[in-house]
Amino acid sequence: MKEFFIRGLSGLLYVALLISCLYSEHALFILFFIFGIVCLIEFKKLIQLKSPIPFIIFIILYGIFGYWQEVMQSNGGLDEATQILMVITIFVQLFLIKDLFSEKVIPLFHSKRFILTTFYLSSGFVFLVLITNYNPSYNPAVLLGSFILVWVNDSFAYLVGKNFGKQKLFEKISPKKTVEGFLGGLFFSCIASYFIATFTETLNFTNWLILANIISVFGTLGDLIESKFKRQAQVKDSGVIMPGHGGLLDRLDSIIFAAPFIYLFLRILKYVS
Repeated sequence: MKEFFIRGLSGLLYVALLISCLYSEHALFILFFIFGIVCLIEFKKLIQLKSPIPFIIFIILYGIFGYWQEVMQSNGGLDEATQILMVITIFVQLFLIKDLFSEKVIPLFHSKRFILTTFYLSSGFVFLVLITNYNPSYNPAVLLGSFILVWVNDSFAYLVGKNFGKQKLFEKISPKKTVEGFLGGLFFSCIASYFIATFTETLNFTNWLILANIISVFGTLGDLIESKFKRQAQVKDSGVIMPGHGGLLDRLDSIIFAAPFIYLFLRILKYVS
């Protein structure tokens, strides 16, 4: 009972902090900067990388692509560079998905560790911030809706999987995840997208429905990939910063991995509209 209370309080504080910062671009920028540093510390421990270079790269990427475009509200010739960053990030993530399906372990040779900290983690936080700026002015509605879809997907995947799950999804990586749980999370995320579309005017229901599918699929893959990193490191959690939950990366792995794909979808919408 005590553990349940601690877990609930920790999760509630995390959600309250996130939502309270969403409606100020400066507060959100600072919050995700802190989140990024903490997640980078946790991830470096998982892949056994001691170099300080990933922090320098994160600060540069986050400052140039995040601060200049989000807080200063100026592309300043960065639109093409942002597209290149997006393509490289998605390319690296597709290789991680390949490793998830085809490799016993994720190869972690020295140069790949820097590639992962740059294009798996650091750029993920860049696109989280840029999601709020896909329109000319700051709008946190899509980012908030995306987080809600992640929470709905995770919650119902757990509930459905616990009560009805039989077929394992990736037993060697995450024994508790089931196909039924994944489908349950996807189904209820699609339902949640209707209510999000009803209460927001940013996107229509069809677009939110597509986002629900993107987030459920790539969010689940992101969670599995982080689980594989933890299994290789032989640890249960990425950290201890959130009592009852583990590390901050454990809470953000899904949305970090899905963020570039969400941003890609928003850019496609912008070009076709």
